[in-house]
Amino acid sequence: MDKYVTGAVIRRLREDKHMTQEELGEKLFISSKAISKWETGQGFPDISLIEPLAEALGISVIELLSGEDIKNSNRSSNMLRSRFYVCPVCGNVIRTIGESVISCCGITLPPEMPEKQDSDHKISVEIVEDEYYVSVDHPMTKDHYISFIAAVSDHGVQFVKLYPEGNAEARFRIDGTRYIYAFCNRHGLFHGIRIQ
Repeated sequence: MDKYVTGAVIRRLREDKHMTQEELGEKLFISSKAISKWETGQGFPDISLIEPLAEALGISVIELLSGEDIKNSNRSSNMLRSRFYVCPVCGNVIRTIGESVISCCGITLPPEMPEKQDSDHKISVEIVEDEYYVSVDHPMTKDHYISFIAAVSDHGVQFVKLYPEGNAEARFRIDGTRYIYAFCNRHGLFHGIRIQ
């Protein structure tokens, strides 16, 4: 971990829960003096207390360590706010709707920020029968390839995982598709033209 919980974060989260130092101490089976030391920067919680502390404050361990409590203010779950997180260790792909704190293989993952397609990552979209046929003219070697292609609509995300030495192509239902994304394992996330 490159961060550790700070006293200011503990104090803010405790006060947000309308909890006294004594009440938080009782939940953790420690003294209010220990809580006071943490909050004034004179000490830090023992690593064995991080999980119970996060639970008492009503947030995840990752949120506690990052100093941010992520609240989903987007109650309507707008699919066009989808974010992709890709683990550089195992290649796992996680999709969320809006900002999240995501961890995989012990690493907190940043959201992939899509760039406009370029000549090396040109996304082609054709209509074939009742589907979009999407292809990317890109090498598909073992160490440089398109990892996935996704189609985002107002009501869902269609996702096709790709593998080295295969073809960088996929088919998606036309119904409501608004954006097409492709992820290169070396250069990140690219988006094609917005589909009307």
